[in-house]
Amino acid sequence: MSRTSQPDSPTAGPRPALLGFVLVAVFGVFFMALGQPAAAWSGDDETAATETAILAGGCFWGMEGLIRDLDGVVDTEVGYAADKNDKKAEPAEAIRIEYDPERISFEDLLRFYFKMHDPTTKNRQGNDRGAEYRSAIFVLSDEQRQVAVRVRADVDASGFWKNPVVTEINDAGKFKEAAEHHQDYLEKNPGGYTCHYVRGE
Repeated sequence: MSRTSQPDSPTAGPRPALLGFVLVAVFGVFFMALGQPAAAWSGDDETAATETAILAGGCFWGMEGLIRDLDGVVDTEVGYAADKNDKKAEPAEAIRIEYDPERISFEDLLRFYFKMHDPTTKNRQGNDRGAEYRSAIFVLSDEQRQVAVRVRADVDASGFWKNPVVTEINDAGKFKEAAEHHQDYLEKNPGGYTCHYVRGE
């Protein structure tokens, strides 16, 4: 007599027990992966090791318009910088700069800063007058202070400016972000007001 049972079809799916085992294994690996920290990004992640600088030098529209285009500057934000040690001082219009120190140093930023605004006019920049338009570097560390003091002295002694440099060097206090319509102002309003330009180029 012929056998009544036939061999398993090669296209038949896995038996229920085997299928259950596979599902348990797959979900186990998935949930274990969820509990593990993400692997470090090995590519060119320019936000991984950025540093911050806060500079004031007149209307922040023009400052941001020039500084944002420097190679190594990752992000900019305009706002109002306060002096940590002088609570009575009026906050200055300033730009907070996030930069990649592997591409541009704090010193490089300062040397550009001293060419793109006039650091010899106290509480004034172009037609803008008042303490909020003063020239000031708001340092975030002792290292930044040392660099700022040295670069300011170099610029003052160089004769690049005919009058003495009056730029303040202050410990950074609170930075208050300006309203959205001030951010990237010259990007949104090409040809808008600015009194900033790079000297000596």
